[in-house]
Amino acid sequence: MAVCRAAKANGEPCTLAANGPQGFCWAHDPANAERRSRMASKAARSKPNRELPSIKALLEDLTEKVLAGDLATPRAAVANQLANTRLRAIEQERKNNETEELESRIEALERTQEKGASRWRGA
Repeated sequence: MAVCRAAKANGEPCTLAANGPQGFCWAHDPANAERRSRMASKAARSKPNRELPSIKALLEDLTEKVLAGDLATPRAAVANQLANTRLRAIEQERKNNETEELESRIEALERTQEKGASRWRGA
């Protein structure tokens, strides 16, 4: 059984079985790049944030209490500001994760490009 000739994102050699004439596993075969990208994008979008439902419930509860007169508006305003701060933190975390993923993908592409360029120089 042939082993994939590609390197993983961390630079180590891939240990999966090669299943094509080019010597790549499914995960590294360039023919599957678009499908892998679509699958990764879909998976990233499908991960629900567990904090959002609790923040929505908190805001709903605050709204009901303020409208019923059970909570003073200044206290509700502060609570709302804190909830908005949490929402901004969640969004920043999402952006950071997205940036890290893109950086990783760019690094992998650059490594692939460098390997291809060195093959051409050696010829």
